[in-house]
Amino acid sequence: MATCADVAGARYPATFNGHKINPLEGKSLLPILQGKQRQPHPAIYWEHEGNRAVRQGRWKLVSRKETGNRWELYDMEADRTEMNNLAKGNPAKLAELAGMWNAWAERTGVQPWEKIRPRPAAR
Repeated sequence: MATCADVAGARYPATFNGHKINPLEGKSLLPILQGKQRQPHPAIYWEHEGNRAVRQGRWKLVSRKETGNRWELYDMEADRTEMNNLAKGNPAKLAELAGMWNAWAERTGVQPWEKIRPRPAAR
């Protein structure tokens, strides 16, 4: 969205139909597309269908719905294929990144997947 708004010369709105909306968190890719540089994000966050993650520098914290939402921690510089979960050996980094993800989820209104997509009743 940030790139589209930048290319169009548009400003991201603060409200829509009289309702306040979350501020844009992304950064435009336009400078990169023009062969320039831009400051990277301090961290990037995502949530998709109950799966969640945060990436900060070399560290990536991931939680997959099918693993019971247990956090896994990876050093992406040493393990780009996420084969070596470092969560047990790095509880402070795990807690730091999980706290960052939780703050982001609160700020942006992430809803628990079970609330959005409840499980069907057992027959």
